[in-house]
Amino acid sequence: MTTSTNDLSAYWMPFTANRQFKAAPRLVAGAKDMTYRMADGREILDGTSGLWCVNAGHCREEITRAIAAQAARLDYATAFQMGHGAVFDLASRLAALAPGDLDHVFFVNSGSEAVDTALKIALAYHQARGDSRRVRLIGRERGYHGVNFGGMAVGGIGNNRKQFGPGLGTVDHLIHTHDLGHNAFSRGQPAWGAHLADDLLRLIALHDASTIAAVIVEPMAGSTGVLVPPMGYLERLREICDAHGILLIFDEVITGYGRLGAPFAADRFAVVPDLMTTAKGLTNAAVPMGAVFARAHVHDALMTGPENVIELFHGYTYSGHPLACAAALATLDIYARDNLFARARELEPYFEDAVHRLDDAPGVIDVRNIGLAAGIEFKTEGGVGARAYKVFLKCLELGVLTRQAGDVIAISPPLIVSREEIDRLVDTIAEAAAATA
Repeated sequence: MTTSTNDLSAYWMPFTANRQFKAAPRLVAGAKDMTYRMADGREILDGTSGLWCVNAGHCREEITRAIAAQAARLDYATAFQMGHGAVFDLASRLAALAPGDLDHVFFVNSGSEAVDTALKIALAYHQARGDSRRVRLIGRERGYHGVNFGGMAVGGIGNNRKQFGPGLGTVDHLIHTHDLGHNAFSRGQPAWGAHLADDLLRLIALHDASTIAAVIVEPMAGSTGVLVPPMGYLERLREICDAHGILLIFDEVITGYGRLGAPFAADRFAVVPDLMTTAKGLTNAAVPMGAVFARAHVHDALMTGPENVIELFHGYTYSGHPLACAAALATLDIYARDNLFARARELEPYFEDAVHRLDDAPGVIDVRNIGLAAGIEFKTEGGVGARAYKVFLKCLELGVLTRQAGDVIAISPPLIVSREEIDRLVDTIAEAAAATA
């Protein structure tokens, strides 16, 4: 089967320089396990799990069978005042997998929707407790929390906001944790930087804790180039939030479902948030789906008043979609059967040693890693992102897909990656760095 490329004009591509792409399109025709097959027949090693999401590898037969069977049995059921068995089964499976008392799950369709849902739950929680002054939300510089208006507002990447205005007005931001002077070429969590969490105290002094509803951070900031939390940083945020009645939200859209060698980053760092957003690896990206986890005290605060009254006026047409539930249940089965979370943790030392072979590659000013994720940062040359984009293109020419984020090449291979494929991924980046120097 061939793919027609006669007219590319109708499709307005997301996060893409459309005119540049359509002048020299890169079209994917198929995928299996660790490999994409391009429309021109070339095979490309997937070093990014699609977009941080295909954690179990591409086109897993168990997932495709589950989706097909569900589509034949029940294609859709409204989530408003109705339900179906699979959505309750999935919520129970996820609650059992989550750390602490993150026992309640609200289903959405993407990471962006998960973030906006968590922010709304946080605001509703304080209102339900009679604390209606708490309307301020705190994000972090360089944070990425999707592209809906709430997530855009608490996010801290300028390009994602400059065309649209600030979004929400009651938002402020913590300083980010990226400091090459102290942490360049760290392996795993940097030793320096726990004190940066105390910037929250500055915002509390500025705005007063009684006005702050929640703080949202990515435990590991992925989209901005793999920023690993300093030792003690997340623990300190948890401590400050507890002391001042502020909810802590972890955005685990990228880190959830094994990326850091544990079910969630909350497990890896032993810090339990009040709310946790997930998506991507939940269904192995086979069907769009997200899930917001809430601790018991957050959920229970809203389960008050007359039983016939809707507790949270929020939801989506496709919340808990039957096909997405089937994909997620099959994905969880694969994770458990193949011990993929533990496998990622076992591979981490090999992956770490491999990526740090790039410490001396031409133009590289930092390599950082945790779990099966790494960021290779290049010196800015010819404008922000120009050098890294050349490396991205050269890697693709050499048969490896990476992700460019500003001056960073990020890699996050599926959890099924082999040692040989890790070596190929790293060696290709080294070759591309040399070729574009």
